[in-house]
Amino acid sequence: MDLLEEYITTGRITLDTTRVHETVTVHDPCNYVRKSQMALGDHMGDKTRWIVKQCINPELYREMCDDPLNNFCCGAGGGAWAMPYTEERLAYGRVKADQIRATGAELVIAPCHNCRDQILKGLGKEHAEGRMDMGNYKETMYLWELVAHCLIVEPWSEEEIEAAHAARDAQFERLGIVMEEEE
Repeated sequence: MDLLEEYITTGRITLDTTRVHETVTVHDPCNYVRKSQMALGDHMGDKTRWIVKQCINPELYREMCDDPLNNFCCGAGGGAWAMPYTEERLAYGRVKADQIRATGAELVIAPCHNCRDQILKGLGKEHAEGRMDMGNYKETMYLWELVAHCLIVEPWSEEEIEAAHAARDAQFERLGIVMEEEE
């Protein structure tokens, strides 16, 4: 998320806010938000929302919760998605389905792979088959998928290529990354 924020704020990538036509909400993963707040003293909830709002028309955004730290778990955490506890996982997920329905959003952005799979493949399947009501819900995307979907890709001039190489090299140096020379 820090890298996406850096790329957007520095203009290294440009986003088209007209490509998404659905209403959008953000799910806050337990590890990325609540656990990060406890362990690191900061959470990614606000940053996630900022990135999303750089990708869409802000009028399409629907908030799921009053504070990212108060958002509910999707039910897939603690390894539940990968374990054979489908009934329990879906039961816990009903609270998330209710939250999604209340937003009226069609598209849910879930930065975490477990959360994305639970909402898309677990809750979404239940919704599609009429066993769970998620309102207008249609799809779940990773945050990076949304950014990639909205990315404006134009051919670069030689000057832009040189500037990008310089920015890459500066980033590698700042992060202490040493690349092997090609032979």
